[in-house]
Amino acid sequence: MIIIPAIDLRDGRCVRLSQGQTSAETVYSENPVAIAKKWYEAGAEMLHVVNLDGAMNVNDSKNLRVLGDILYQVNLPVQFGGGVRTLGDVQKLDEMGVTRIVVGTTAIENPLILQSMLDEFGSTIVVGIDARDGKVAVRGWQKMADVTALDFAQKVADMGVERVVYTDIARDGMMSGINLDSTREIAEASGLKVTASGGVASLDDVCAVRDLAEFGVDSLIIGKALYEGLFTLEEALDAVEE
Repeated sequence: MIIIPAIDLRDGRCVRLSQGQTSAETVYSENPVAIAKKWYEAGAEMLHVVNLDGAMNVNDSKNLRVLGDILYQVNLPVQFGGGVRTLGDVQKLDEMGVTRIVVGTTAIENPLILQSMLDEFGSTIVVGIDARDGKVAVRGWQKMADVTALDFAQKVADMGVERVVYTDIARDGMMSGINLDSTREIAEASGLKVTASGGVASLDDVCAVRDLAEFGVDSLIIGKALYEGLFTLEEALDAVEE
């Protein structure tokens, strides 16, 4: 089980949103690179960097500069998502050195483009499945698609996707606990590797996700709980090794 600290970028700053709402923003740092270095020094094996501005179709040039700085200055693999819409976007991120590229809206709205990404970049491509009440949300969580998370996971598995990041939007940033049942169901039904996300509030949550490893849930993204100091990254890493 890999613990992946999240760095959510908005206007070049490290922030967290509650349930994806821009009106519920907390700024944790004006220097996301320093945050990335902090997670590296604490023992992180990977970072999850989210381009919130890109996901919401607003100017994301500051966030992309920050991503470049993190890739240059911090010796960790980076999983990056938010606003990845075209094959050109993927090519650019791959050239920058991103290890995993998360595709969300385009995977739903244009499966032909997703297939092109998979054909060229294979396991570099990860599909983000962000769900509210079991349905997939797109466009920075501002719009609902007419497909269930479970059906979508099975569809992208058939296309050749190897991994998804599954987030229950209702729990994201709320520190109300992971949706364990849905996370397990996605993994079991699709056969995909699953990165769990959204709602971690305690080390008990970390251990509960660890116990889903047998079903294919092999990693966990943690954001707000770390930034609010509910536990340390070192404690989370120790918990998954017990």
